[in-house]
Amino acid sequence: MRAHGGGPADLEIVVPACNEAGRLPAGLALLGEKLAGLGVPARILVVDNASTDGTAGIVRDWRGPVPARLLHCALRGKGAAVRVGLLATGAPYTGFCDADMATDLAALDEALALLRAGHPVVVGSRRHPSSLVEGYAQPMRRLGAVTFNRLVRDLAGGIRDTQCGFKFFSGPLARAAAADLKTAGFAFDVELLMHCVRRGASVTAIPVVWRDQPGTTFSVRRHTSQCLLDVARIRTRAGRPVRDPRPALSPARNPPAQPAPLVLFKGTGAGPG
Repeated sequence: MRAHGGGPADLEIVVPACNEAGRLPAGLALLGEKLAGLGVPARILVVDNASTDGTAGIVRDWRGPVPARLLHCALRGKGAAVRVGLLATGAPYTGFCDADMATDLAALDEALALLRAGHPVVVGSRRHPSSLVEGYAQPMRRLGAVTFNRLVRDLAGGIRDTQCGFKFFSGPLARAAAADLKTAGFAFDVELLMHCVRRGASVTAIPVVWRDQPGTTFSVRRHTSQCLLDVARIRTRAGRPVRDPRPALSPARNPPAQPAPLVLFKGTGAGPG
C-alpha cells in the first residue's frame, strides 16, 4: 500500500463532491481499487464542493490503496469544483469522474492507453455505438440531453455526448483549459472542451458502460434556462482570442496554470447528461 501523500503521480483523478457522504465511500473504494490495479503511480483529488454533511471527513479518513487528497471549493457548482481540482494537479495525465461512479471504471484502461499514445483529450460517451447505458429512464432528461448536445457539439470537438462525467486529458492541456474556465454550473464541460479544442487538441470519444445512479440534482425543468444562458456566454467567449494559443499537449510535468477569474454562475450537480 502506498503511503498517503506519496511521491509524484503519473495520473491524478479529480472527484467533485457536494454532499456525497452517502455515495463517496463506495465510490472511493471502487476508484482506489481500479487505480491500484493500473500499475502506475496515481492519486485521487476529492474536491469538497461546499458540503454540509460528512464528505470532507470521509476523505480525511480514507486509507485506501492510493493516496486521496482533500481540496475545498466554497463556490457551489460542479464546474467550479472540477476547476479547483484540475488546477491543483501536476501529473502528466489527469481527468475527472463523478463520485457515484456511474461510468464503469473499466474504461480507464482505454483512456490511459489513448493518452499515452498521444491523444490529448479522451472522453466517455454514452452515445458511442458500443456503449451500454442502463437505467437512463427519464424521457425528458434523455430528450434534454440529446437536444443540449446538438446545440453545443460544434464547440466541443464534434462529440455527441459532452456531459458524461468521465473525461481525461494531457495534464498541461487540462490545467491551461481549466485556468480559462469561467462556467461554474452544469454547462462547464462544454467550455472546458472548447478551451482544449481552441488550443489545437482533438477530442476522442470512447465507449462506456454507464448506469444511472439515484441522487442526481439536475432537473430539466429547473435548470434548462441556466444551461442555455451559460451556453450563450460560452459562445461569446468562443469569439475571443486564446490567451496562449500554443497547444499545451505535452504530457511533461509543469507548474499549475494561472487561473482567470471565475464567473459566479449558479448551478450544482451532474449536469444535463
